[in-house]
Formats: sequence, C-alpha cells, structure tokens
Amino acid sequence: MDKQELLSLLALKKAPLIGDIMAKKLIRTFGSAAAVFEQPYREIAAIEGIGEKKAQFIKAKDLFQKAENELKFIEENKLKYRVYYNDDYPERLQYCVDGPIIFFENGNINWNNPYTLSIVGTRQITSQGSAFLEKFMADIALLNPTIISGYAYGVDILAHKLSIEHGLQTVAVMAHGLNQTYPRNHAAHNNDVKKNGGFVTDFWSTDTFDRKNFLGRNRVIAGLSEATVVIESAEKGGSLVTADLASGYNREVFAVPGRVNDKYASGCNSLIKQSKAHLLTTAADIPYILGWQQNEVAVQKQLFVELDKDERAIYTVLKEQEKELLDIIALQVHMPVHKVASLLMSMELKGVVKPLPGKLFMLT
Repeated sequence: MDKQELLSLLALKKAPLIGDIMAKKLIRTFGSAAAVFEQPYREIAAIEGIGEKKAQFIKAKDLFQKAENELKFIEENKLKYRVYYNDDYPERLQYCVDGPIIFFENGNINWNNPYTLSIVGTRQITSQGSAFLEKFMADIALLNPTIISGYAYGVDILAHKLSIEHGLQTVAVMAHGLNQTYPRNHAAHNNDVKKNGGFVTDFWSTDTFDRKNFLGRNRVIAGLSEATVVIESAEKGGSLVTADLASGYNREVFAVPGRVNDKYASGCNSLIKQSKAHLLTTAADIPYILGWQQNEVAVQKQLFVELDKDERAIYTVLKEQEKELLDIIALQVHMPVHKVASLLMSMELKGVVKPLPGKLFMLT
C-alpha cells in the first residue's frame, strides 16, 4: 500500500471524535484517506456530521507525526495490518458498518476458514461452565472452527487454551495496543496463541488498557464471527453486550442455559427467554442451526475412536437397518428415549448419523 495512504488511514483512525463510520464516509466522499487530508478545511467541515470542531481535529498539525510514530512501531514489530477496502480484510467484518478502517495483527492467522465462532462469558467462570466448555470444545473440534475471544479471565482464556489443546486456530482480540498484554499473567500463553492463530486489535500501541475500550474490542469479536456463544453471564456484563452487537450484525447468538437461581446463568437464561439467543445444550446445536458440514475424511479417521459404548450400540442397530425410528432404536438398545436422542445428536455432530423427517435416523 502507498505509504501516504497508510499514514492517512492511521491519522483518520487517531483523529478525536472521528469514528470508523465517519472515517468511511469521508473516504467515500473524497475517494481515499489521503485525499481527505488534501481537502480545504471548509470542504471537510461541510460534510454532514463533521462540522468545524471535527474538521479542526482532522487538520491538527501533530496528527501525521503521531501516525509516523505508529507506522514505525508496526514496521519494527513486523505487524500485519488489514484495511477495510482491501481483499485481505476479513469478509465478515467488512459487512459491519462500524468495522475498523484498519486493524493490526500479530501471529499467523488464516482468515479463510469458513467456520468461525466467538466464545464469550463471565470472568468468574464456574465449575459447571468450565465442564460444559471443555466438552463443547472437544466435540466442536471435529468441525475445525476458528475460535475468537477476548483473552480475559474466565471463559475467554479457557476458550483460547482449549482451542490450542484441540489444535484449533484461535484469535485473541485485544482492548489495547499489541505491545501489551492484559491481564499480564496471560502473557505466558502468548507464544502458543501466535503459533495457533494470533492477536488482533484496532487500538494503537499508545492505547493502554482501559475499560472504556471494551466496547470497541467487543464489536470486533462479534463482527469477525458467524456466531457468538455465551457460556455463562450474570444479568449484566460485557458478554451480553457482545451478544447484542452480534445480533445487530445479523449473526446468530447461542446461550447455555442454567438453573434459575444461579447468578452466572441469569444472563444466558434472559437471552434465551427473550428469544435473543438459541438454546445451546450440546455442540451439535451449532452445525444444526448454522448448517455446517463435517469433514468426511476427519470423521472416518476418528469414528471408532470417538464412539463410546452406548453410541456403538446405536451404530450397530442402524448398520443393520437402512433407517430406523427413534423409539425403535431406544427399544433395541434398552435405553430411555431421551438418552438415545441425546446420543444421536452427539453422533450427528461426529458425522456418523443424520436425521430424517419423522424422527427417523440413518448412518451417513
């Protein structure tokens, strides 16, 4: 990219009161970021939504010196950058009206994976939440999705660690510059994250940790993903904000239900009650709602490794029949219908069975 255009993008990004939506409007009006700064003050001020005060910020004399310093940081640290109008910008984020005009990246991220999930939740994850997330990640790993989260305590860091454990790409979206790590003790995981994906942010290196940055970070988490999963949340919290942002981007939202008197289930229960999220009970709910397909080669390779004793009994019944009713399968394996239904859902996720109309099932 032309250096002057890159500096102009950085300058627009840093100009006070000029958000990404307004920056895109200016670029659209004048043809490029560089062209914005070539315009007379009055031309810029005349743009609807700008006015004299914002035009003064854009024309500030020290803006390009700051941009030069940030470009030096990018180059010295070999960071990648993505610009919203370029082909290498993540497609899903491109559809977000307030997606960053430029963001920065450290690691080895493949943005071409068709399956992406954001996993968010409370920083005070419970033992039940941890157990669910561990099982969920082990099952969803068969689909090889990219897992996106915010590198915070609780649900976030566990999602990143489990992604690495299961060989999945993971992307940590930061609320500050890439010369820092918050929380500091999570720096122990930095190298593993970069080997299995990487870090992204649209904040400059001069932007330190600040809670007011969470909203900006959360919009990127929601915008990069096809769906957002809320594992646990109190009645109020950042994960509910991320879920709301995802819904505003017309992305699917999933929430794990919990007991009505559990503090960190109240947020998820509320999302489900208000029809703002799909109820998530197993990983199989994800491909069912999103229409994801399993990799047949991976499924065949792992088939008998993944099937437990009860699943193998169901597999044997279906192998002898072209297709069979749920109730008949339950009778033949001597298990309750509700248990067989749950097992069949798990087997569907593994690519072993597929459902048919009328509660019929067959092997794939």
